[in-house]
Amino acid sequence: QVKLEESGGGSVQSGGSLRLSCQVSGNTYSFGCMGWFHQPPGKEREGVATIDVDGRISYADSVKGRFTISQDTAKNTLYLQMNSLKPEDTAMYYCAAAYDYCSGPSAPVDYWGQGTQVTVSS
Repeated sequence: QVKLEESGGGSVQSGGSLRLSCQVSGNTYSFGCMGWFHQPPGKEREGVATIDVDGRISYADSVKGRFTISQDTAKNTLYLQMNSLKPEDTAMYYCAAAYDYCSGPSAPVDYWGQGTQVTVSS
């Protein structure tokens, strides 16, 4: 019954910004970690940023200083603010949730969103 639904993807030029949103529904009160993963075409999915139940945040080195993960518990929504976007950021972005702890910018994911495409042109 848990559902994660991403939105906010699109196409931007290098240096531009996007804000991704993840609307969470179902019985999510016990999640220990939530985060964002991305998967470039033809490559494996990898962690981008996580936030745990205590508010601790971790970012992949490639996005530090450019991306910001946040959450609005009242709205049951997770966000990823992406600034100074680069062509290398082009990927499908997935919202994710885990019952267990975060592992740096990744997590042992139990639930995935459907993904939203981000394309950055040069």
